[in-house]
Amino acid sequence: METTKEKAKQEFHDNVVNHLQDLLEKNYDAEAGYKKAMELSKSDHLTNFLKRRAAQRSEFATQLDKEIRDLNETPKEKGTTQGALHRSWMSLKESVSGNSDEAVLEECIRGEKSSVEEYQKTLEKQGFTPHLQQVISNQKQSIESMLNEVQRLEDLEG
Repeated sequence: METTKEKAKQEFHDNVVNHLQDLLEKNYDAEAGYKKAMELSKSDHLTNFLKRRAAQRSEFATQLDKEIRDLNETPKEKGTTQGALHRSWMSLKESVSGNSDEAVLEECIRGEKSSVEEYQKTLEKQGFTPHLQQVISNQKQSIESMLNEVQRLEDLEG
């Protein structure tokens, strides 16, 4: 029979893993979103930028996958239904708006703002080891930096 201390330890572990799984799914969604945006982009410069962002999000997912495995858990293998719906919305918006690079950038900004919020909420949770806190914080900072770059690109394209 499980003691109260063992039960609390397991709940704590499960909570940490669930937060990491959520971030993992968010990165799968972002990577797929950037790949979709690459298909919609008209400019080579923007396409290359989006390709780098997709690769970065793939790298983030790989880091989170490793952290989850290090906790003796099985990482999720795909993104969320919400992410798939967002990409469908991008396709619909493309067909209606004529697929301007500005519209693609607006969707990237919207997605990245959502990611920053998700990372911030996750960082506000207690219980991450200093190592996990640093991994999550570094990824959030990279996303914020990239968000600033996307906003500058939008200003140039617009």
